[in-house]
Amino acid sequence: MRSLIAAALLVQGVQGFYLPGVNPYSFSEGEAVKLKVNKMTSQKTLLPVDYYRLPFCQPEGGPKMDHENLGEFLAGDRIESSPYRINMKVDMYCEQLCISNLGRGEQKGVSPNKMVRAIRKNYHNNWIVDNIPAASKVEDDTTVTTRYWQGFPVGFIAKDTKRAYVHNHVNIEIQYHSVETEPDKGRIVRFTVEPFSIKHDFEASADDDDDAEEGTVKGFKVADITNPIESCNPGMSAKQHTRYEMVYARGREPQPASGRVLFTYDVIWNENPDLHWASRWDIYLSMDNAIPAKVHWLSILNSLVIVVVLSAMIGAILVRNLRRDFGRYNRLASDEEKAEDLEEFGWKLVHADVFRPPSFSPLLLAVCCGTGAQLFCMSILTVLFSAMGFLSPSNRGALIMAQLLLYVLMGSVAGYVTSRLYKTFKGK
Repeated sequence: MRSLIAAALLVQGVQGFYLPGVNPYSFSEGEAVKLKVNKMTSQKTLLPVDYYRLPFCQPEGGPKMDHENLGEFLAGDRIESSPYRINMKVDMYCEQLCISNLGRGEQKGVSPNKMVRAIRKNYHNNWIVDNIPAASKVEDDTTVTTRYWQGFPVGFIAKDTKRAYVHNHVNIEIQYHSVETEPDKGRIVRFTVEPFSIKHDFEASADDDDDAEEGTVKGFKVADITNPIESCNPGMSAKQHTRYEMVYARGREPQPASGRVLFTYDVIWNENPDLHWASRWDIYLSMDNAIPAKVHWLSILNSLVIVVVLSAMIGAILVRNLRRDFGRYNRLASDEEKAEDLEEFGWKLVHADVFRPPSFSPLLLAVCCGTGAQLFCMSILTVLFSAMGFLSPSNRGALIMAQLLLYVLMGSVAGYVTSRLYKTFKGK
């Protein structure tokens, strides 16, 4: 009886939790929230580029690499620290980051600078906050579009002038969910970046170096903007966050990807009581239903119909030939037919070749079959563990590490299939 009571108390003390195995972190109000930068990616070149290969603002003391596992390293991730200062539930308005010299301007016959080349190759920034990748928010005169993949672009190419412009201002929008057991703390559930290109005319602080070379970055605390928008104007009585109407107001121009550029950012905190921490990755996996699910089902159904029809046609031909041959084999043969039976036909022509080992290297065929069985088992187990939730995307690099581990373990399957098949070929 005592053992049953003890077991009941232990069961009451156990709490079920999120399967993938990443524990949530609850931030107190005012606590520092780290924004990390990852490799830049492009759909044009498909080659990742380190974030600080371009003259972006760097943190004090230089960027520091994040601890990465083997899967992240093989995937090409290069997660580093950033100079962005973010605190939990603390909004920021046109916070100044640094002045960076992007290099020479675009001219005919002159090689463009690194920033222009990256913009023309359509490179995107990939930022991370609390292990959530940044979604990209794009706004125009009529619509607002949010994309939950590929990060946000470094800049854009103007349709009229065909010149490159850099996104030197970002609105960092972070949503949080209050912890039920700790009302004074919150958990980050959504991270969105809205980039803007704003040409700031400014006078740098006295310690700024006007003669900085191309590609160098100079950090500073205060710079006087001579043509501030409403959110960057310290004389405004009511603080406002940067909006699309401010950036594209009459008389405003985007920032060219050359010369000395002032980088700024806003931080916007919003509470989302409907989105829980355990469900924050759902919208990234579904890509916010950017591709309708029926498209996938129609493609799968179309492929299945083609496979079934072709298989049925081949099966009907084979069955017809088999029946004809079996009927000929089983009937009583006359003297003339006995003479004709001396010549083999139908399946008798190939019956000796069905299990005949290959004349060239039967070991090579056995090894190839064993490797195929190894890859097949690895794929099946990887899909199975992923469907069960053990390989969550929140655990970066887990998928590649699981594939490597399963590939090694399935070496026993490859050895068995290879040896069994080689023995069937009378190998020695």
